Amino acid sequence: MFGVYLLFLLCLSLWAVSTVVVVRGEDPYLFFTWNVSYGTIAPIGIPQQGILINGKFPGPNINTTTNNNVVINIFNNIDEPLLFTWLGIQHRKNSWQDGVLGTNCPIPPGTNFTYKFQVKDQIGSYMYYPVTGMHKAAGGFGGLRINSRNLIPVPYDPPEDDYTIIAGDWFSKGHKTLKKILDSGRNLGRCDGVHINGKGAKGDGKDSPMFTMEAGKTYKYRICNAGLKTSLNIRFQGHKMKLVEMEGSHTIQNDYESLDVHVGQCFGVLVTADQEPMDYYVVASTRFTKREMTVTGLIRYNNGKGVASPKLPPAPRGSWGWSLNQFRTFRWNLTASAARPNPQGSYKYGSINITRTIKLANTATKIDGKLRYAINGASFVEPTTPLKLAEYYHVADKVFKYDTIKDDPPAEITHVTMEPVVLNITFKNFVEIIFENREKAIQSWHVSGYSFFAVAVEPGTWDLEKRMNYNLLDAVSRHTIQVFPRSWAAILVTFDNCGMWNIRSETWDRHYLGQQLYASILSPEKSIRDEYNMPESAAVCGVVAGLPRPPPPYS
Repeated sequence: MFGVYLLFLLCLSLWAVSTVVVVRGEDPYLFFTWNVSYGTIAPIGIPQQGILINGKFPGPNINTTTNNNVVINIFNNIDEPLLFTWLGIQHRKNSWQDGVLGTNCPIPPGTNFTYKFQVKDQIGSYMYYPVTGMHKAAGGFGGLRINSRNLIPVPYDPPEDDYTIIAGDWFSKGHKTLKKILDSGRNLGRCDGVHINGKGAKGDGKDSPMFTMEAGKTYKYRICNAGLKTSLNIRFQGHKMKLVEMEGSHTIQNDYESLDVHVGQCFGVLVTADQEPMDYYVVASTRFTKREMTVTGLIRYNNGKGVASPKLPPAPRGSWGWSLNQFRTFRWNLTASAARPNPQGSYKYGSINITRTIKLANTATKIDGKLRYAINGASFVEPTTPLKLAEYYHVADKVFKYDTIKDDPPAEITHVTMEPVVLNITFKNFVEIIFENREKAIQSWHVSGYSFFAVAVEPGTWDLEKRMNYNLLDAVSRHTIQVFPRSWAAILVTFDNCGMWNIRSETWDRHYLGQQLYASILSPEKSIRDEYNMPESAAVCGVVAGLPRPPPPYS
């Protein structure tokens, strides 16, 4: 009888929490239920309407392990359609779960939708956020971590604890007002402040600690920049950081006094509690802005005595050259384990022949007096029908055309169109993409569905001779790359993940006003080994609403 009672209590406790782990004959499943609603938040001390997940801002951490299946049932309780994306998760063969408007219908108010995806081969630190409108400016973001299986040891001792820092710039006007500003043809201007995990320390000696440490122990901090447009510098008062992971790649373990984290990027660092036991600050400050804005979060040593010093470690001085030099120090640890039991450096990307070069040049322009951002002369417009749906239903010609921009843009882009942009890329082609920044503002680019090798970031303009300077041995594999003013960045990627994938600016006003496109990669063999068929649960909208569902094309 006592055993039955214990079983009842166990079942009751599992039902009561929002995360449930179920072990089947296949890989484990993690189930989440999210209620998304509005609530009052004040990240920089000014109360405003924010987006909460289960009443929390930022949202809850998604804590997973390699090969876990993640199921998230989202109830949309705000007054606008909503979508979430999982930044950096590759969704192998399954762009249906990417959570962007090119692949998914948004979740209407008062309804729910369930995301189902598997996290494979991507040990590391990631984040999620809403992609519709300017919802990212109101919250709805949080951390997503993928832990290593016991079979795959990471190249450092297990930390005492594992913390997430979601930092970013913040605008006090509210997401609906910011959307109206962009719709009117203006840019957002500079931010009003910075937050760490939705708040900041007041420094009056009464702050509660965000994080705790014990003398002599080492802790992992996962740092993500979830802001709209501003690069941040992160540093720990009195402590060094050992960079051990970057967007899923384990780097050589260099020590840093501070790190520049650009929009959309996530780093994993180790911090050892090797100072006098007392309070210290973790500091985030804006980079490349006319006026530096700084926020702090309190770190408390267990049994420590003494308040944190008001003297904060300074941010790097000078132009973006410091940040460029720091990028050059990031190198892959070729001897560390990958997500499978083999070294990371076993994939010799530097010996693969390039089959296609695509140069993407960003520009700012005005159309009918309103600001728009473009790539190679095209400013992206979101169609009412997701691109992937149109392609799957064989009505792509009613929604978009393939390859409307050239792989090599002219030196001067004088005419800009407004249209959906979709590149048709051959399955398994090894492609070189050059992000060319022709403007004075720093850029941040993301490629969904893939990790790429960031082989070069340099000032000036790119030409074929610049390949001589590529890092073809130990460049970090990642999903987001910065491009400095009047500079370029080169990445190499094998397009072996079929689907419709977003290539976009992570600078959110640029993304909203057209600086994005999609890449379509189809299975030549029509094989389910290359891509999954459309899930039965997938929502339909736009021109395909009411049409009979096509027979599954892949078998």
